[in-house]
Amino acid sequence: MSKRGVFITFEGGDGTGKSTQAKMLVAALQARGVTPILTREPGGTPQAERIRDLLLQRDSGHFDPLTEALLLFAARREHLVTKIQPALANGDWVISDRFADSSRAFQGYGMGLDLETVENLYRMVAGDFEPDLTLIFDIEPEKGLARSAHKKASTVNKTESGEDRYELMGLEFQKRLRKGFLEIASQNPDRCVVINADQDIAAVHAEILEVIESRFALSPVFSGLKVDGGRG
Repeated sequence: MSKRGVFITFEGGDGTGKSTQAKMLVAALQARGVTPILTREPGGTPQAERIRDLLLQRDSGHFDPLTEALLLFAARREHLVTKIQPALANGDWVISDRFADSSRAFQGYGMGLDLETVENLYRMVAGDFEPDLTLIFDIEPEKGLARSAHKKASTVNKTESGEDRYELMGLEFQKRLRKGFLEIASQNPDRCVVINADQDIAAVHAEILEVIESRFALSPVFSGLKVDGGRG
């Protein structure tokens, strides 16, 4: 029987650069012989991506927080049973740009849905399954929103550039998100590590690699890795 793979999730508010850093980690792991699967939430499978399109577009309307959570957990169930768990059973590493902590932060802390309801949904969908490691990217919300605005202005992908419904909820919403993510980290110290996202890209990448090397007993990373920049 093959050894279970490793599941790492990237979490944080908007404009923290986590999407860019997830891609950089994949490149770093590939260079040392690991071939990880990069995925995202909401999304990751064709059916879950359809739910993503429904939820994140700026013109998609407004949802009751419970309705939104139900849609997200439906997408998460599809993602989990179709992609994540089979890959882990095959011994693969899976890197996911967002997972369940985003529902806790966005729909719970941000939109006011009862956190016990969120946990009940999680248990229904995932049982006692958890990531092996969650990296929570932390930055002042004002800076995160500024980064997001800059990225949206420069992107050429019309679909991706329209995925800003949460950014449009404003600064106070982003402050609640930050508070939520930091509380999640403090409540789950064995699983979560807070990453200082208010650094240049190379420094954040180095901090992540140090955590990965320590947590999974990997040898020190090579030097001279080149990856595309940007803030995701």
